[in-house]
Amino acid sequence: MKKNILFLTLAAVPFIFSCNQSEKKAAAKTDSIVTENCYASVFEKDSAAMIVKTLASGKVTGSLLIKYDEKPQNNGKIDGKFNGDTLLVDYRFNTGGDTTKVFTNPLAFLKKDGKLVMGVGQIETSLGRSYFVKDKPINFEVGKFTFEEVPCK
Repeated sequence: MKKNILFLTLAAVPFIFSCNQSEKKAAAKTDSIVTENCYASVFEKDSAAMIVKTLASGKVTGSLLIKYDEKPQNNGKIDGKFNGDTLLVDYRFNTGGDTTKVFTNPLAFLKKDGKLVMGVGQIETSLGRSYFVKDKPINFEVGKFTFEEVPCK
């Protein structure tokens, strides 16, 4: 009897795993893009372009390209969500032409008057992941880039 229960338990594991995978795939299919907005910003000789896609689940995904005048450009993906009028994302990017190293930094943007203002905050790293320090405010007055909405190409 114990062998039968053990056999049934082991036989059920792949079935449970496959059902879980089907649920994840179904959730991904229903998480369609609700809005897609494109933004651009210029600060002195530096420029940036960002695409922000808001999904039905409330999550945000997209891309961000930052071109520096005298440094290699940063190019990567953003993933996060809005918390009120603040967009908090993880920015996974490569620098210059090096596609072997991927960096991840948290970024914050304040939605104000139809624009996204990049904030500056204190960052800490724990277990290989960077975060904004919880009790330290993000300053949106000293940020380098203010993104204005532009037509998507």
